[in-house]
Amino acid sequence: MSDENAASGETPEVETPVEETIESIDPTAALRVENSELKDRVLRTVAEMENLRKRTEREVSDTRTYAIAGFARDMLSATDALSRALMMLPAEARESGDATTKTLIEGIELAEREMQRLLAKHGVKPIEAQGEKFDPHKHQAMFEVPDASKPEGTVVQVVQAGFAIGDRILRPAMVGVAKGGPSHAPADEAVDKSV
Repeated sequence: MSDENAASGETPEVETPVEETIESIDPTAALRVENSELKDRVLRTVAEMENLRKRTEREVSDTRTYAIAGFARDMLSATDALSRALMMLPAEARESGDATTKTLIEGIELAEREMQRLLAKHGVKPIEAQGEKFDPHKHQAMFEVPDASKPEGTVVQVVQAGFAIGDRILRPAMVGVAKGGPSHAPADEAVDKSV
């Protein structure tokens, strides 16, 4: 038969003793290794699930906070239009106007206040700019004002109010910045030029 196997091109099978492989592996050591691997996999899975939970919570929170950002930005344009309409009215029209004109003015003021209230209710808040140090992340400089009485880089005039939602800027405040006064640099950052 061995000649027949050789003639057909088959290689004869070599039997390995099963008893040697079973005896060479310690069953308790194999179980410990397997147990250690399973613990590691479980701990990694738990950590991944915890990270996924935290990331999902953060994304849900961001979505709740910033979902209305586009709408709020559009509403700011409408609020600005109402403010400009009120500013364009002469003071005498407010005081000496007929009842219809006074009612119209009151209606515009009421609509503007309500829009501001609703924006604030949803987390849109104005950016404080007047008297603050210029911050390019919150302010957009429109012009410089020569004013030696104010520290250089101080916002001295607000042309258009800025707004933020959460920690994101919806619209920067358009401002005029002081030029020519003492700088805003803290004393510890001042460079001693005598050295």
